[in-house]
Amino acid sequence: MHPRISAGQTSFPDASLAQLAAYWRELQPQRISFVSPTLLAEPLTAVQQVLQDGAYKVETITHVFMPGQQLSPDEASWQQPRARLSQLIGIAKTINARSIYLLTGGHGALSWEQAAEAFCSAVAPCAAQAKAAGVSLLIEPASVLHADLHIAHSLRDTLALAEMAGLGVCIDFFACWTEAGLRDTIDRAVPRCDIVQVSDYVYGDRSLPSRAVPGDGVIPLQRLLEWVLIAGYKGAFDLELIGPRIDREGRVPAVARGAGKLGELLQVLGA
Repeated sequence: MHPRISAGQTSFPDASLAQLAAYWRELQPQRISFVSPTLLAEPLTAVQQVLQDGAYKVETITHVFMPGQQLSPDEASWQQPRARLSQLIGIAKTINARSIYLLTGGHGALSWEQAAEAFCSAVAPCAAQAKAAGVSLLIEPASVLHADLHIAHSLRDTLALAEMAGLGVCIDFFACWTEAGLRDTIDRAVPRCDIVQVSDYVYGDRSLPSRAVPGDGVIPLQRLLEWVLIAGYKGAFDLELIGPRIDREGRVPAVARGAGKLGELLQVLGA
């Protein structure tokens, strides 16, 4: 597997730590990523053993900041999410994870600006903690169908929120490839970017998740990869492959094939 590709846990939903370890042994990545429920539930020693056995670098951790909650100016609603994220930052530091990327919490009844202000206030102590710990705290763009979990549904809005909150950015091609002025936004985002997520989309797919193996769909991946590389991105590319197409093929074969295609593109581009 190309050394800049990360085999993300998001491609293996519901897998146990032992199952993940088996998948990674088969795929042989140098870089991996986790979802936060695994790290918050498993003994840290067990996680460290998996990392030691595979000599893996942890690129990022996916975290829903306010699961089942809507953003609110009520400070009492922030306390448990803050405590959970603070715990996760400590774990991330211990396992040398480069970043944590967030879904913010849902829109609720607030305007975007009000919700953004509430999120910035809620996450501020954790942002300071992460900076001190050397862990990048990021925001990603996500589909509007995740409005119960998140308020940033384009790379432009994600970047605006990150600038407000003093956070970094995760660029997810699946969520932003259709945006106007995307290259300019990528140029602005890359200095704040610590992970790029890669998958593909096939015209006609209507459900979520509906991701495809890189090369099977219509996202202009080579162009987008070239843009982020020219903008100066030096980090990893995390595969996030979920949905019916992935399930039909099998998750390990789909990730292996996607890593092969993505690796070919990165080699062509000199990465």
